[in-house]
Amino acid sequence: MRAFRTCALGLLGAGLAVAATTPGQAQHLLAPPAYRMERAQEDYRYLASDTTTVRPDLFDPVKFIPLSRSKRSYLSLGGEVRVQYVRVRHNDWGAGPEDRNGYLLERYMLHTDWHAGPHVRVFGQLKSGLVHGKSFEPELTEKDQLDLHQAFLDLRVGDPAAHSLTVRLGRQEMAYGSSRLISWREAPNVRQTFDGGRLLWRTPGLALDGFLTRPATTEPGVFDDKPNPNVWFWGLYGVKTIKPLAGGLDLYYLGFDNKLARYQQGRAPERRHSVGGRWWGSPGNWRYNIEAVYQFGQFGRGQIQAWTASGEFGYLFKDLPLRPLLQLRTEHISGDRNPDQPDLQTFNPLFPKGAYFGQAALIGPANLRDVHPVLTLYPTSDDRVAISLDWDFFWRARRTDGLYSVPYVLSRPGSASQARYIGDQLTAELDWQVQRHWELELFLTYFRAGAFLRESGPGLNQTYVSPRVTFRF
Repeated sequence: MRAFRTCALGLLGAGLAVAATTPGQAQHLLAPPAYRMERAQEDYRYLASDTTTVRPDLFDPVKFIPLSRSKRSYLSLGGEVRVQYVRVRHNDWGAGPEDRNGYLLERYMLHTDWHAGPHVRVFGQLKSGLVHGKSFEPELTEKDQLDLHQAFLDLRVGDPAAHSLTVRLGRQEMAYGSSRLISWREAPNVRQTFDGGRLLWRTPGLALDGFLTRPATTEPGVFDDKPNPNVWFWGLYGVKTIKPLAGGLDLYYLGFDNKLARYQQGRAPERRHSVGGRWWGSPGNWRYNIEAVYQFGQFGRGQIQAWTASGEFGYLFKDLPLRPLLQLRTEHISGDRNPDQPDLQTFNPLFPKGAYFGQAALIGPANLRDVHPVLTLYPTSDDRVAISLDWDFFWRARRTDGLYSVPYVLSRPGSASQARYIGDQLTAELDWQVQRHWELELFLTYFRAGAFLRESGPGLNQTYVSPRVTFRF
């Protein structure tokens, strides 16, 4: 563990040298590709050419290591170091333990990507999530001393630039669409992975994925993560790109089986099916993202009938100073009608992004209505700096169901109050991509408790302050 951390810190020091390079060097060359959130999607085959038109980078020697004369077999290395300070005042609106001095989160990740020609690939990734100075027990998504985050084998036929079919087996990340239902969970200190198999079909205008998996549990020790024996997760997800709209259409089916599901009704086995679609695009200055999901199945001896609909609409004023992007987001997420009846109407968000309604992640997407205006400013012409201000207003969809945290853990029962209004959350975020390897972020959130929180228990206003620095190579 110490060796892994020492290596990561050494790479962080090397990154400081990268930041000190002369910005005017090799201006005539193209910029290297940006790092992807899903690191397995990165492609460094352009480094096989001795006459590359891409600007050199300090870490190029480890991004493409030829293993054959033809350079069709190669090895690529990469990693990440992330340090984040978190200070929360009035945790759980005063109902949770208080940490007066805040605490520090560290994330270390290191991956290897081995290609044995164009048809065979092995990808492996280690992770370490550490917590320092927290006066109470860390969340499950905060601590994992050292573990195998990804380890999968790809067998591919066809050309990825035209038509290809890939079989992927092993532990792997998955994220689809807007990450409302399936995500790698980037915001928390420890990301989400799945154990199982996938079929990936790719053409220039169509992507189709089928999968059968179990989610990997996060345990705090060393190499102790394992597939959840109580949960199966399977599905089919398709994305059709529509170039004239600068967007596309997603259609999907997702199956979920949990032997130990828990809602306000209680605990029971759950088998749930989700059918949904998403229409998205950014034609010209406009932005839109519309999604709807219907769920059905069984919870114990009752029937499941749940749904959600969400919309995001925006316009970029590119000719104004700071090029403001003004957006309005809203959604309705169903809740249960009667906890004394066996049928269940509470929506299950499955495996959503950890920061669903902001980095503070106070509320989960179940039994909820919200209205969410967002203003984003871009002070620089290259979009390396983004400043966003948003104000989110929350109501319970049904008074008979409770309040859920991320992803769908019951936080407060609905019987404690008949009020609908949960509260409003004001957030300011700064994201500065200093250069290719370095990213600085700052999150400030103030949540003003509404009638439901005040009547169902402690209802103090909550604040969240968190600066974060990330180095990637």
